[in-house]
Amino acid sequence: MKIAAFNVENLFDRAKAFNLDDPAESRSILQAVSELNGLFGEAFYTDQHLARMRELIIELGLDNDDSGPFAILRQIRGRMVSRPNSGGFVLKARGRDEWVGWVELRTAEVNEIAVDNTGRVIRDVNADILAVIEAENRVALKLFSDYVISKTGGLPYRQVMVIDGNDDRGIDVGLMTRTGFDIGLMRSHIHDLGDNGNPIFSRDCPEFAVSTPDGELIWILPNHFKSKFGGNIAESAARRLAQSTRTAAIYQSLRGDGHDKIVVLGDFNDTPDSDPLQPLLAGTDLRDVGEHPAFDTGEWPGRGTFGLGNDNQKIDFLLLSPALFGRVTAGGLFRMGAWPGVRPKRWTVYPELQREVHAASDHHLIWAEIG
Repeated sequence: MKIAAFNVENLFDRAKAFNLDDPAESRSILQAVSELNGLFGEAFYTDQHLARMRELIIELGLDNDDSGPFAILRQIRGRMVSRPNSGGFVLKARGRDEWVGWVELRTAEVNEIAVDNTGRVIRDVNADILAVIEAENRVALKLFSDYVISKTGGLPYRQVMVIDGNDDRGIDVGLMTRTGFDIGLMRSHIHDLGDNGNPIFSRDCPEFAVSTPDGELIWILPNHFKSKFGGNIAESAARRLAQSTRTAAIYQSLRGDGHDKIVVLGDFNDTPDSDPLQPLLAGTDLRDVGEHPAFDTGEWPGRGTFGLGNDNQKIDFLLLSPALFGRVTAGGLFRMGAWPGVRPKRWTVYPELQREVHAASDHHLIWAEIG
């Protein structure tokens, strides 16, 4: 059987800010939205809070209208921002209990060629069990499987599952399986709380019990840890550390219950040598398929799973319990849908991938064949 993980960066719609040519500008918008929502969540708004809110509202282009170029201010009940006819805007609320609302990123349709290239990647890898990172929702993932994968000549997946997570931007983790690989028991961890009383997982760390045609039971734990962007660097690292620690505990709990066939995979948003990932990478007996002698990086020798595939860009993982790692017969990175650079191109891509916007994803699919 073949198991894979792929961050598809949303299948049909994604934040408009991600489509900018300047990554620094994209990060600035994400950080502004994150900071503004954080300020909105304060119980009482100090003068400093209000002053910073004004700056961020102007920065996001929300000073004249609730709908800006890259963000939307949702004022559901009560008013935070009022715009008198005389001009300008006024911040009315003085605390979280005076209004209900938030700022969210505006979305735009993903380039159709990019969507088709995503289908081609999944078609060509043809995994039996595929963890999908950054799927909008189950309906979108099912439509993608039924229509886009079929359109590119691939075989749609029989079972498709997404449990809505904690990210309000529609960035969830899901699972697609072939006939004979049946999804049974499912457990969500969206309500796992940290010491601060907030959810540990930015999205979720769902547990899927998958039965194979041979009668084996394999536990699949897809994950998408907190990004390094969109907030304070130290805080995001602490969040990834908490997520890594909790995922390791979930894995150890499964092992304690007698399960020995477990896969933890997805986008961890950090590198193998980073401190936040050590509870999972060094604190358990999970093995990275990238360490297996049969692992193949293809035309480009770098082991990076993001961007141009350099070694320091390895942020996607496929971790296997010892019982599964010992059965690995092949593994690797599939890059035909990823942008290969310009001069020289680092790997062969689909003929339809003529521009960077046509890339299936910034991430490279990672896979393992289990005998």
